[in-house]
Amino acid sequence: MGNIANTVNPGSAVTAAGTTDGTTADAAASSVRSANPVRKARFVLIGTGGRSEMYIRAIFGKHSDTAELVAFSDVNPGRVEFYQKLIQELGAPGPVAVFDPADLTAFIRDNDIDRVVVTTPDYTHADYIVEGLEAGADVVVEKPLTIDAEGCRRITKAVEETGRNVVVTFNYRYSPRNSALKEIIQSGVIGKVTSIDFSWVLDTVHGADYFRRWHREKKNSGGLLVHKASHHFDLVNWWIDDVPERVFASGGLKFYGDRNAAERGLGPRPERGTPDAGTAAGTPDAGTGTAEKDPFALDLREDERLKALFLDNEHFDGYRRDQDVFTAGITIEDNLALVVEYQGGPRLSYSLNAHSPWEGYRVAVNGTEGRAELEVVERAAVLHSTDKKTVVDPSATPVDEEDAVRRNGERLVVQRHWEAAYEVPIVNGEGGHGGGDALLLSDLFNGPGEDPLGRPSGYLDGLRSVSVGIAGNASLESGLPVRTADLDLGADLRRGA
Repeated sequence: MGNIANTVNPGSAVTAAGTTDGTTADAAASSVRSANPVRKARFVLIGTGGRSEMYIRAIFGKHSDTAELVAFSDVNPGRVEFYQKLIQELGAPGPVAVFDPADLTAFIRDNDIDRVVVTTPDYTHADYIVEGLEAGADVVVEKPLTIDAEGCRRITKAVEETGRNVVVTFNYRYSPRNSALKEIIQSGVIGKVTSIDFSWVLDTVHGADYFRRWHREKKNSGGLLVHKASHHFDLVNWWIDDVPERVFASGGLKFYGDRNAAERGLGPRPERGTPDAGTAAGTPDAGTGTAEKDPFALDLREDERLKALFLDNEHFDGYRRDQDVFTAGITIEDNLALVVEYQGGPRLSYSLNAHSPWEGYRVAVNGTEGRAELEVVERAAVLHSTDKKTVVDPSATPVDEEDAVRRNGERLVVQRHWEAAYEVPIVNGEGGHGGGDALLLSDLFNGPGEDPLGRPSGYLDGLRSVSVGIAGNASLESGLPVRTADLDLGADLRRGA
């Protein structure tokens, strides 16, 4: 990933291997800085949901000396107004320009825009990435890169034709615990990697949240194999520096949804979690408090930010942030298992559960000379034991809830053959994901500099991560293993190809 500060028109696309003209990313960035040391990079942001706030705060805060938010855009004017107020609170001299999403190309060309930040729903990513590139800007996009093979082909074609840069923000790479595991593998202390066991559990707060929102329909998100697990697949690809070649998947909707609710005898339910907010006729009266006592219900009134962003603005577009997780219309899976074969020989065994009583992950990397094990507990139990509102995502916002057996925390253990195990210290920083978000933002706005761990990611990394989920979805449909090469993503994913 090239430097995105102090640039006018950085040209060639940068991948994990460097720039297209054979120079290193750092050399290219240094050249641009020398040519134009003063001008701030000019950004536009499209999509004003929850993920956009991190970038807005960065541009008007720590990175205001290298970046400028020229304008932002959303189909919902109420959410635009929410962030206009935040921008004023952050000290902006006046309102930021707003444009219609349909006018993205014209705005980029008419306003000398360098970068487009895309924080829209997943199914729109390919459209905005391609449009931004063709209009002459580089693109920063939230994971996943896109949700299907057709979107991958369009993005790859646009990168090749424009020579522009696409950065996928894989902030998990920057989390100190994940970086520590990368260092262990890269050092060779466990030898050549032979296999990886990776289990990720989402609890009944965070996991349930994917079944309340637009993510619940696979046409919008690609399912959890794409929307959520692309993070996890990228970690494995990066940890072992290898490329996925073949995927076999199994899974289904086993807990959420109306059929599962009926099987467990849950009975009629309000269609949403916020009382007196459009309760459907024929369902129990949400105003009686039924929803408030339901641990699966999200009452948007209890979270000032969610209320202001979504409940207060749903009259503009009809989007409901608090749908019941046991209603009809859910087309994604909540239990998944995959086997992934890699170009270099390792095999990944992966599982995802979205209704666990605790949240975190366990990964074990087996090598020819030993084994490394990372265990992370982000929320030991969902107890609803305090007066504070329940945090939806404990990976981004640390929580205190623990029980007598399980404790929040992380542990990295290494054991070589015929030797005693030892623990590797993990040093966290301030902010989300153990300080990882701050490191990611620094790379985005100031350039990565020297990084022996190779954490900055380009569009090929994005392709490699979603290739596992896209192949997994195809395997779920066919019941057969699927080769990533057969997906025709528009690029050869193999190392050294």
